[in-house]
Amino acid sequence: MSLFSLRQSALIRARRRGFKPAAGLALSVLLAACSGSPPANLGVHDGRLAPCPDSPNCVNSQASDAQQRVEPLPLLGDAEQTRARLVAMLASEPRAQLVEQDTRYLRAEFSSRVFRFVDDVEFLIGEQAVEVRSASRLGYGDFGVNRQRIERLRQRLGQRP
Repeated sequence: MSLFSLRQSALIRARRRGFKPAAGLALSVLLAACSGSPPANLGVHDGRLAPCPDSPNCVNSQASDAQQRVEPLPLLGDAEQTRARLVAMLASEPRAQLVEQDTRYLRAEFSSRVFRFVDDVEFLIGEQAVEVRSASRLGYGDFGVNRQRIERLRQRLGQRP
């Protein structure tokens, strides 16, 4: 093997080694950007949760549009018992974090398994039912993930703890 070939081979290996950490750093920054910031309109306004945007990546029990509407969750006993059950359920959900709570309102952030996309899920506990909203922070579609999440939570709420 010639001196030129050895030098060229060593140079290629050195460049590859330097590229991997740089690629890893770039990928980390890109994935961190997938979380986005919480929308400013979250929370309770005039006794209601924020409406869904025009994109199909949101469901809301207070929506008038049938594509975005989901039924409210039933109360489990009284409002305080239901709140306690929801808090316990959210604590046991994978990749979920309860980020805001008061006596009648809960907000959790759910992150997707691979890309860590964040969805905001809100609960407004009323006297008759629990109004819910689940929305993706980024993107347009969600492949029905938000609706499936609410239906899974509805099923879990109805089960014995």
